[in-house]
Amino acid sequence: MVTHPIDKRASSCAWLALGVTAEHRERDSGNNVGESLGTVDLYWIPLGAGAHVVRISGKVFEAVSALIQRRGRCDLYHSALVVSLPEGHFVIEQAPIPDLNGERRGVVAEGPVGTRWAGRFRLFRYEVRCWREGSIPDIQDAIGSPVRLVDDLNHARRIIHLLPSIPTPVWGRDELDTGEMWNSNSVTSWVLARSGVALWTVHPPSRGRAPGWNAGLAAAAPSTVA
Repeated sequence: MVTHPIDKRASSCAWLALGVTAEHRERDSGNNVGESLGTVDLYWIPLGAGAHVVRISGKVFEAVSALIQRRGRCDLYHSALVVSLPEGHFVIEQAPIPDLNGERRGVVAEGPVGTRWAGRFRLFRYEVRCWREGSIPDIQDAIGSPVRLVDDLNHARRIIHLLPSIPTPVWGRDELDTGEMWNSNSVTSWVLARSGVALWTVHPPSRGRAPGWNAGLAAAAPSTVA
């Protein structure tokens, strides 16, 4: 099945409602979400927490990277965001495309995986989600999470409005010449940085690493934004 990129700047995408699991709502109640009306939480999820193949391939990737860079091995993490607004909870995450019903998951952008040529096929494409009442896979395995990054309604809304304009380079490649490949962590760091979140104190859990995070930061810098 051949698929085509969606218009990630379509105005209808900007107001896609998103959501999160009942578990996150319980956590919200303890964080006084109602008082601020707008919050943004970051989740650090161990890479491949619920997928054996992904976990093994991640360990191989990290072993090779550590050898080349002459450093110790780290635990790898995948990141996702939950934006809470008066009208609902918004899950922001990059993931593979499971089917052609992207509107059900609030998809605002798509991009190719591996190569642009292969991206003509759904199997080799990723999607950026803004999913109302959606869920984050393996959220129960998140470490040191949630991390509260924003406690301001206008700022939280800014993240939602910015997301459809995210760049969509090839996943796993460095098309933007940032020195690091683009992946799900790049999506997270890009939208946070572009919205003005201070990220110099934001890091993965102890002994952890989030490949692609710096690519998003570099792409979000004013000098690289068209």
